[in-house]
Amino acid sequence: MNVFGFRTLLVKEIRRFWKVLVQTVLSPVVTAVLYLAVFGHVLGERMQVFPGVSYTAFIIPGLIMMSVIQNAFANTSSSLIQSKMMGNLVFLLMAPLSAWELFGAYVLAGILRGVLIGTVLYGFGWLVVPLPLHSWAAVLAMTVLAGGALAVLGLIAGILAEKFDHLAAFQNFFIMPASFLSGVFYSIHTLPEFWRGLSHYNPFFYMIDGFRWGFFGVGDATIAASLLWTGGFFALCSAIALWMLQTGYRLRP
Repeated sequence: MNVFGFRTLLVKEIRRFWKVLVQTVLSPVVTAVLYLAVFGHVLGERMQVFPGVSYTAFIIPGLIMMSVIQNAFANTSSSLIQSKMMGNLVFLLMAPLSAWELFGAYVLAGILRGVLIGTVLYGFGWLVVPLPLHSWAAVLAMTVLAGGALAVLGLIAGILAEKFDHLAAFQNFFIMPASFLSGVFYSIHTLPEFWRGLSHYNPFFYMIDGFRWGFFGVGDATIAASLLWTGGFFALCSAIALWMLQTGYRLRP
């Protein structure tokens, strides 16, 4: 393994988002806080999803995980498309780095950005409503698996996209709808039967629900199902991304 090359690429990817923290960290945090302020104020006293859990407390884990997965995706996808547009991707491909080393550096940087944003949001959420913590292990596992899955998906999107418009379409027509319709602001048990059944095929639902289970010990699905679905989605996306990197699909002429 080329440890030096892997570490160099990882540091480069971390520095890329670290130098613009206002854009990469503060902006999504402000967006999530605004969602919390609006929905928490409007519905906070009118709804209770789980027994003994206020609606404001209910949506905080959902907002944290939604921010984690969206920004893990954005980190890898934006890095690759920028390299393509600026013409410096060829230098990365010429470096003595294997597909696994490229994959690991990009995905780990995406996870770290997601974890950083999630940690900051957790601090803000604690100031509003102190959250219980049922299982640190579940919270950590769901954060890593979900952040990793979306970082890998961002890698795939960055490889497929030829310009920023393609990436924006992927975000607007897949990532955003799937994350908003995953139970961030509601329990799927409040949905009609058809939509409730359909939600069980949305991997983003299991990411949100499993993460929320880590705080409250209760959810719309079991923690085992959430871990299996999220882990399976991570494995499937990883297999596709590694195949793309190994074959040079859409990367080499």
